[in-house]
Amino acid sequence: MNWQFLSRYLAPLTLAYACAAYFYPPAFLIFKHYFLWFFGATMFALGLVMKPEEAKEALSRPLTIFIGVGTQFTVMPVLGFTAAMIAVASGAEPSVALGFIIVGCAPGAMASNVICYLLGGAVAFSIAMTMLATILSPLMTPILVEWLGGVFMEIPFWPMMQTIVFTVVLPLAAGMMIHHRFPQYQIHYERVAPDLAALAIVIICSYAVAANQGRIEQTPWIIFLLVVILNAGGYLAGWIIAGLCKFERRYQITLAIEIGMQNAGLGVALALAHFEPETALPGALFAVWCILTAAGMTRYFHTKKRVNVAL
Repeated sequence: MNWQFLSRYLAPLTLAYACAAYFYPPAFLIFKHYFLWFFGATMFALGLVMKPEEAKEALSRPLTIFIGVGTQFTVMPVLGFTAAMIAVASGAEPSVALGFIIVGCAPGAMASNVICYLLGGAVAFSIAMTMLATILSPLMTPILVEWLGGVFMEIPFWPMMQTIVFTVVLPLAAGMMIHHRFPQYQIHYERVAPDLAALAIVIICSYAVAANQGRIEQTPWIIFLLVVILNAGGYLAGWIIAGLCKFERRYQITLAIEIGMQNAGLGVALALAHFEPETALPGALFAVWCILTAAGMTRYFHTKKRVNVAL
């Protein structure tokens, strides 16, 4: 069996199924009542592959992790709020603008761990950041969304917090407990978990596109541009802040990826669960775009590396 096929080709599969969802929404609208379960599956998969030794290595640099998570929950919310203000000034509905804030206030994406590995980054640091930011997200994400998003509309703080607990904390803890209780199956976890997470991400993004098919047709170009800018701004901010903090190259690469690749899947899940369907539009577009840009970077650097070796 070709293990990890889905995770290896996550970018083209996400794009292909997003296009399929756009042209034939009914095939994906069947997931309307199950998308939160799929997101929980991504967190369960992350818990399965968490290794104690990786956590110990990363925790040996607590200041680095603190700077990384601090950047995650300051820079991206500010960029998301800025994008939302520009969107409203350009004529977008407040419900759509709120989607940018939700994306900006989400923790880092699980896919960033894989991207950091492929780019030669500090994988343990990436996992530690993802883990800590995810653990803090039940508190930080609703607080930030309520604070920043309250400018546009009323925010259901406690329901959002409960959703994150049930879809992030509990599945993550369950995966870690199974890993701890049955460590002899580690090789099987590493084979199955990436594909499980990739499948869930593809379904979530596809459903969000299907649910917003009519709106995507009418989406002004500024929304697409803001998604691109938000993603690029995250990469750039992470790279610059890591440079100012004198991080070594591997950690600089990792921070850039962690900040630029938001867990838009969580943003989409929260938007669909607590707001209007159009609120999920920026998150759906961001999820597809950030995976494509990250995959593109890995392809570029791997090609560049092969050329340098040949020379």
